[in-house]
Amino acid sequence: MTMTLTLPPRVTPRAFARLAEINAAADEAKALRVAVEGGGCSGFQYEIKLDDATDDDLILEADGQKVVVDSVSLPFLADAVIDFSEELIGARFVIDNPNASSSCGCGTSFSM
Repeated sequence: MTMTLTLPPRVTPRAFARLAEINAAADEAKALRVAVEGGGCSGFQYEIKLDDATDDDLILEADGQKVVVDSVSLPFLADAVIDFSEELIGARFVIDNPNASSSCGCGTSFSM
């Protein structure tokens, strides 16, 4: 039997910096929750929101900021990179997921 080593997702310094800006403007600092749910035009979709960490979350932390991933979503996000992108069409958190075999144009839906 062979075992596949899966790496946890990584968060870029740019994503942590943007989260720090968001939390600095808020009344209460929150973690950035990145989750995978069924749905979307390709089968799965990302849910990204501000939330509190729970006991079963993986917590990725830098400079006092936290990004959390629940245990159900973790296998779908193995070795993914969570980043923040600013483009002419808008700014948003983005996920570069090597596990996604295809994704839709909106960037929030994917299939495996």
